[in-house]
Amino acid sequence: MFKLLSGAALAVALSAGIPPALAQASAPSAGGVAAVPGDTHAPGADSTIHPIRGFLPDLSFELVGAGGKTLTEKDFEGKIVLMFFGYASCPDICPTTMAQLSQVVQQLGNDADKVRILFVSVDPHRDTPEILQAYVDAFDSHAIGLTGTERQISRLARRYRVAYQIEKPRGDDDSVYEVAHSRGIYIFDERGKARMLASDGESVEKLTAAVRQIMAS
Repeated sequence: MFKLLSGAALAVALSAGIPPALAQASAPSAGGVAAVPGDTHAPGADSTIHPIRGFLPDLSFELVGAGGKTLTEKDFEGKIVLMFFGYASCPDICPTTMAQLSQVVQQLGNDADKVRILFVSVDPHRDTPEILQAYVDAFDSHAIGLTGTERQISRLARRYRVAYQIEKPRGDDDSVYEVAHSRGIYIFDERGKARMLASDGESVEKLTAAVRQIMAS
């Protein structure tokens, strides 16, 4: 189940040139937007994979992975990175997206090792490195779960124009609350250059073709 952004938020999205298909968030809360300058599309009129080279910055982060290990973009040099933002207890968008991306990696066959899935949590209070890694391992053994401090997460989110919101707990249990986040899969090439932004609803076939296109170039 999804719902569109509020009228004001959608207006901001459109003024920034964000395709309406990406200006959505997972229910039950209204979320944010992963911005894409312009309305240029990859081949195919119905494609929701948008070239973003030159519009968004290179891959750059410092976050924490399994075992408390600090990871940066340098740990993924030479790999095509499929990055998206979510949280481990997300009921719908995140598991669906992880399943999609794991299928993309499988479709790549012998080239699968050239790709890494990075799942960045926007819920660092509940998502420990171990919880995140166990979550992504259920989909792909080479996927990486990343978390960090609130400041680290917010800094990275701002860098890639990702919006998210953590609601205040409504009951006595501080661990029970809702999270809303923007949707989109960021694709970086082997040099860490931002190349494409795909809708989380894009087909496995088109996502695989986009990755192969980057490999070929």
